[in-house]
Amino acid sequence: MSKTNAAIIGYGGMGSWHGKYLLASDVANLCGIYDIKEERRKLAQENGIRAYSSLEELLGDESVEIVTIAVPNDRHKPLAIKAMEAGKHVICEKPVTLSSADLKEIFDASERCGRLFTTHQNRRWDCDYLMMKEAYASGKLGKVFGVESRYQGSRGIPGDWRGRKEYGGGMMLDWGVHLIDQMLGIVYDKKVESLYCRFDHLTNDEVDDGFKLDLYFEGGLTARIEVGTSHFLSLPRFFMAGTSGTAMVNDWRDRCRLVCCDKWEEKDVKPVVTAAGLTKTMAPRDEKTTTESFIERPASDVHDFYRNFCAAVRGEAEMTVTHAQLMRVMKIMEASFLSDEKREPVKVEDCIY
Repeated sequence: MSKTNAAIIGYGGMGSWHGKYLLASDVANLCGIYDIKEERRKLAQENGIRAYSSLEELLGDESVEIVTIAVPNDRHKPLAIKAMEAGKHVICEKPVTLSSADLKEIFDASERCGRLFTTHQNRRWDCDYLMMKEAYASGKLGKVFGVESRYQGSRGIPGDWRGRKEYGGGMMLDWGVHLIDQMLGIVYDKKVESLYCRFDHLTNDEVDDGFKLDLYFEGGLTARIEVGTSHFLSLPRFFMAGTSGTAMVNDWRDRCRLVCCDKWEEKDVKPVVTAAGLTKTMAPRDEKTTTESFIERPASDVHDFYRNFCAAVRGEAEMTVTHAQLMRVMKIMEASFLSDEKREPVKVEDCIY
């Protein structure tokens, strides 16, 4: 099977990441890159990669079938449309656009040009996410009523375009787009009815440097998604609570711990002695009524994203990251900004594109 030819627009942090994977790919061949900065073009050449002299030269290369776009967020839409009009299939870094209206324009261009378009939702291959997805689907926890997902760091927003509103900066568009997509993948069987979101502006007044987003699913399940950039101690990466058990991934490097209830009633519960008195309500359970187990970290290869997209280009598979999924995440991010502005919960439009 011959490899699919690909090129990259943008050779910064993520662009060079894509370049590294494409150079070692078993399904794609890296034809070259283009970046508006001369020093990045020179860096690519030093790494043995062809650097196109202009965007027009890259798009005019008839051998290129796929274009991966890895530039600041505000430039995604015009470049994606231009590439598809030039006959290329397009992979775009997240978030695709800054609004659902812009996203629909890209989808319309994809249909008009007969070219595939998707977004690099690479964190669908994170082991912590895959373990929590398995925990939810297993049914071992009983009726799940709460899921929490967090990334907490202490270095603020990176000192580049991610701190500028005009370029689509901020943690919601940088990390929220991933964590929302993951949460919708975990709670795959329920619709989001409403949400409430509050943004942090601790180190940056122009864009959010953190947020707390609560998603209210049908059936009473609530999901908390939280990103912070001023935390020197972190809460667990994932936490899931059900009527019959609890699951937790403490850190993205850990396996998933499950504690399930075998017997609800327990006789002769010993009260816990606290500084201010006694409590039976919060007394910890023991092995007589619970069982502890683990979900081991699964084998995962993020390059399966490119394997799927190349197969879709050949007409051998459906895209893993669909237009409907991209639009749903975009709608939730838009509703989050509205909720923060109004300081109240808002309904989420159910979007099946």
